Amino acid sequence: MKKYEIANIRVAGIIGHGDSGKTSLASAMLFDSKMTTRLTSVQEGNSVTDFDENEIERKISISLAPCYLEWDKKRYQIIDTPGYGDFINEAKLGLRVCDSAIITVCSVAGVEVFTEKVWEYADEYKLPRVIFLNKLDRERASFTRTMDNLREIFNKGEKDLVIAFNLPIGEEDKFEGVVDVLTQKGYRYKNDKSGDFEEIPVPENLTDLLQEAREKLIEAAAEKDDTLLEKYLEGEEFSSEEVISGLKKAVLEGDIVPVLCGSALLNIGVRHLLDCIGEFLPSPLQAPAATGKKPNTDEQITRHFKEDEPFSGYVYKTMVDPYAGKITLFRVYSGMLNPDSTFLNVNRDVKERVGQVFFLQGKTQTSVEKIYPGELGAVTKLKETGTGDSIADSSAQILLPIPEKENPMIAYAIVPKAKEDEEKINLSLQKLADEDPTITFVREIQTKQLLLWGMGQQHIEIIVAKLEKRYGVQVVLTLPKIPYRETIRGKTEIQGKYKKQTGGRGQYGDTWLRIEPMPSGGGFVFDNLIVGGVIPKNFIPSVEKGIIGAMQEGALAGFPIVDVRVGLFDGSFHTVDSSDMAFQIAASMGFKKGVLQCNPVLLEPIMDVEVICPEDMVGDIIGDLNGRRGRVQGFEAKGHRQIVKAQVPQAEMLTYASDLRSMTGGRGIFSMKFSHYEELPAHLQEKVIAEFKTGEEE
Repeated sequence: MKKYEIANIRVAGIIGHGDSGKTSLASAMLFDSKMTTRLTSVQEGNSVTDFDENEIERKISISLAPCYLEWDKKRYQIIDTPGYGDFINEAKLGLRVCDSAIITVCSVAGVEVFTEKVWEYADEYKLPRVIFLNKLDRERASFTRTMDNLREIFNKGEKDLVIAFNLPIGEEDKFEGVVDVLTQKGYRYKNDKSGDFEEIPVPENLTDLLQEAREKLIEAAAEKDDTLLEKYLEGEEFSSEEVISGLKKAVLEGDIVPVLCGSALLNIGVRHLLDCIGEFLPSPLQAPAATGKKPNTDEQITRHFKEDEPFSGYVYKTMVDPYAGKITLFRVYSGMLNPDSTFLNVNRDVKERVGQVFFLQGKTQTSVEKIYPGELGAVTKLKETGTGDSIADSSAQILLPIPEKENPMIAYAIVPKAKEDEEKINLSLQKLADEDPTITFVREIQTKQLLLWGMGQQHIEIIVAKLEKRYGVQVVLTLPKIPYRETIRGKTEIQGKYKKQTGGRGQYGDTWLRIEPMPSGGGFVFDNLIVGGVIPKNFIPSVEKGIIGAMQEGALAGFPIVDVRVGLFDGSFHTVDSSDMAFQIAASMGFKKGVLQCNPVLLEPIMDVEVICPEDMVGDIIGDLNGRRGRVQGFEAKGHRQIVKAQVPQAEMLTYASDLRSMTGGRGIFSMKFSHYEELPAHLQEKVIAEFKTGEEE
């Protein structure tokens, strides 16, 4: 495969809200660049970047997928990313290794909730970006309305951040081409999806709009160059080269975001977007150098996109192919990666052997001689290396930062249907988690359940489907049990005595315990108040051990008891029959009886919840949270959206991910984390205790 100079490489992520046309755009770009011989389609299930069977079945992107093309003597490496909330972390993983972003916006729906989310990701990585205003052929599509929407949300102050580089010729079923604001020429595309077009005069109804858009481009270019600004103020004309030079600076520095328009499905406007990517988005040489740390130190290290620097790279994705096995996707930041070589996994301090190196075109592997600086590559069958790992020459190590992942929002208890799959399930889930870092599974000791955490209902369903199809593990999902706790509100003194005679040596232990509550979060305190040797010192630890054991079993409903203080202040022993076990049992018996005399109560976990929603939905959100026994803590504006902050019992949040999606039509998102424990209301305590007793009887 031909080697390209670093200045002629573009690495960009396609991001946007779900169903805004990201995969269709990638398909059109591949077709126009003759990387595919036909315009593939999500609906037909043959698109290059949606190749997983779950993606084909559901007709949505689930995982990021790289592809590459050649355009105008440049190589573009593109990462197509998902846009639905359950899989949004894939967009963040992909953008981590990109130099720029291509944001798709539906000209019918406008800016949607995850448009703003991925915009934040691009901001986080300081990526120059362009917007492709897609689906202008659809009913109710509007370029003007969507541009106003973009300005309202993304402009900062009075200055326009989003600037039209194209204007549409027609809309809805009359959409047929674009006007290039830079060249002031019209282009009508053929209606055969070939991407071919012919130059036509600018339609009269667009001349005023073109003049206005052209003026904004000139103004944006002039602001980046003092010489141009002087010419602009004096009313002098700019050459095309001067305009392009000024606009390049503005785009690279994030002062403007070009907006191009078209229809990916009809392959209209895509060639103009390809030209824009090559002209205005950065090469690796124009992107920031990679900055990391020397392992086990705070020493900062920088790597530049140069062949003569030591090799360094970053793994942004691992995936499993049914035939090739584990595939590791990475970007080279400095040096080169050769076939049949070795590198050091800096995070795990292990060396890995590399076989072939290749580019990925969706799932298709194309072997290359080596991966050069700035390029995205892949290798197979690495043993230790996973997503987020830094890879480097062992003599010049660098640890690159790992992006903070989105927290999983929904959990289910998961049980294999077949007993023989109990051992396989953990290994299978670990393999899936290697591919998708948002998958979390943990054995909850208190409830004795294996909990599977995901980003949403659809995410969980796909994990379950992969478990069955890939690893032959069928599972049953149930809502998780709430990890309640127990504590006490009163105090008491009580005897715990254990005496057993079996003919030979007996068992004898006698304890007197003072039980009282601790402040919330105070934990467990054991006081040895024995004087005069009424209980020998060697039995005191046995008493504490017995109490701790009883605390784990609970007194009301089998949940752990917390925040108690127990003092051992009296007792007796037998010189022959007393033993460690006898005192453990005696203390356990006394503690269990005593707790029931101390006004025991159940505690429930309370979560800090943040809901981001449109302003017009705040009332509905608050009403719903109040209905879940939540307490609203405050509000915070975020653009034209509101963040509602609340504290809500975990028991009320088990199905909130799907409930919120239904309530807001997918326009609301939320996050939550554990805050503290609070006393469960009395009528709910009775219900939990009754369920526990029913389970005990069964």
